[in-house]
Amino acid sequence: MEALNGVRILDMTHVQAGPTCSQLLAWMGADVIKLEPPQGDATRGQLRDIPGADSLYFTMLNCNKRSITVNMKSAEGKEVFVDLLKTADIVMENFGPGVLDRLGFTWEKIHAINPRVVMGSIKGFGSTGPYAEFKAYENVAQAMGGAMSTTGTLDGAPYVTGAQIGDSGTGLHLAIGLLAALHQRDRTGIGQYVEVAMMDGVMNLCRVKWRDHQRLERQALAEYSVPTSMGMGDVPRAGNDSGGGQLGNAIHCKPHGPNDYIYVVVQEAVWNNLANLIGPTLGQPELASDPKFATISERRKNQQEMWALIAAFAANHTKREFMAILNPIDVPCGPIMSTTDLANDEHIRGREMYVELEDERRGKWWNVGMPIKLSASPAKLERAPFLGEHNDDVLKNVLGYDDAKVNAMKAAGAFTAAPKK
Repeated sequence: MEALNGVRILDMTHVQAGPTCSQLLAWMGADVIKLEPPQGDATRGQLRDIPGADSLYFTMLNCNKRSITVNMKSAEGKEVFVDLLKTADIVMENFGPGVLDRLGFTWEKIHAINPRVVMGSIKGFGSTGPYAEFKAYENVAQAMGGAMSTTGTLDGAPYVTGAQIGDSGTGLHLAIGLLAALHQRDRTGIGQYVEVAMMDGVMNLCRVKWRDHQRLERQALAEYSVPTSMGMGDVPRAGNDSGGGQLGNAIHCKPHGPNDYIYVVVQEAVWNNLANLIGPTLGQPELASDPKFATISERRKNQQEMWALIAAFAANHTKREFMAILNPIDVPCGPIMSTTDLANDEHIRGREMYVELEDERRGKWWNVGMPIKLSASPAKLERAPFLGEHNDDVLKNVLGYDDAKVNAMKAAGAFTAAPKK
């Protein structure tokens, strides 16, 4: 049995943050009914690469779901929503501030309709505080949550991360909250409101920077490769520093292309083995005992020179070759994996983290797999639904509407947009 078999989720989310959450829960076995406006989730048409097919932006975030279109601006559409709400364990939304309230469905109203339902809400900045009415997007959340100010080089502009920590990171936080609330509901019989703000989620993912922010009140950060001092205030951008007590950096390898790097962490326990490995090749057979590098405190002071020595050795090897040299002496390392590297990686394929899917409009395509591995209920990925594909299925088999009622509601515009005047 799937872990969330029997759990029904009414998913009103769109774009990335909410769909990330509901797709994970669908992969765990929840019945996710994606309630879309008649025009569909905006990402169905964004960045479209095949005419007539839903975009990869949509398909990669909405697998294993059913799609029903509902016109929430019509009385009949609202009736369908209420009937679905009564069958749901979880309802999710990530509308702009006040949108659902203006449709007549505050949390209090939803809770009154179904006291057992758990409601998940994603907002840019939450429902309280001076920023509550502001809109947020991925990079805005990274900017305001502390990630950008600590990402990049000291003498350059702040950078966003390639990972979508604002959107997908918030979706992961919401999934945890919903499952916790569902567990409590099963003990108390009463659902609750679960809110995750994108800004809050980014702050949580930057926790080590808040560690360093407080350390700077009392000391310099010796492990940083850029200058720091007690009382300096802001945590600085420090390029590819490891962010931990051990030194780490990205080292360029041959043939010296944009992704021909390997990330190396020089732990205290591995320095002697590493120095004895690279020293003779560099003409420094006594490198391990060199006073400039003999202790971790000295290596921190002279880390730029240490990295230059490691880079000189690495210049004669590819990133994969260098990894094969370092692994036997237990040096933590990993090549910088490009998207092409990962798409063809034996390890990734073996763990089903890049999975081939197919539908009749797009043909074959690939999705990132389920990162959470459940031994007794492994995920089985299925394609994303077409817009409104499951209207009749949900109306008849979930809500029990007969043909006459379905047809009457269709005629009344419950599932389609009103014609433009």
